[in-house]
Amino acid sequence: MWGQPGKFKITGFLSRGRAGRYQDAIALAQITGQPADITAVRNYTSRPGVSINLEQQVSPTVGVFVRAGWADPNVEPWDFTDIDRTVSGGISLNGKSWGRPDDTIGIAGVVNSISGVHQAFLDAGGLGILIGDGQLPNPGSEKILEAYYSYALSSATRITFDYQYIINPAYNTDRGPVHAFAGRFRAQF
Repeated sequence: MWGQPGKFKITGFLSRGRAGRYQDAIALAQITGQPADITAVRNYTSRPGVSINLEQQVSPTVGVFVRAGWADPNVEPWDFTDIDRTVSGGISLNGKSWGRPDDTIGIAGVVNSISGVHQAFLDAGGLGILIGDGQLPNPGSEKILEAYYSYALSSATRITFDYQYIINPAYNTDRGPVHAFAGRFRAQF
């Protein structure tokens, strides 16, 4: 578009393995009086999903992206993190206008969510791959604002500084906001 390079991708996936269904774990917890335990109800099953990605260079120094994804919200994820639906978008600028053409600065926003049965599982004491603390009485979408600066030390090496502002971390409206800082060093040989 606009005479600039870009790409549009649709990716479907089907994860297969031993995984539990949230409703089965909740039902077992109601019978036993124990916290929901997804490991006790695992069977060999599938978790399908789809993602859409649009990346577009707007000018020689500006690029934008929009992404969205969905995965079966009834089956536990075991290959990434506890997300059933996600949408994100952002913009990046290269440093040509300030004399650093190999540097990049970017900002993005993300909204992640989980299904009602996934929320009920966590509220019943269930644990996900990375989240769960015994209850989730006030669930909400997780919202993230991220900004980064990638500084080129040389043509083959760069260091990146990253900041994330997370609202409702782990889908819990009683928590946060959280400020996360990160750094990354990349060397290409």
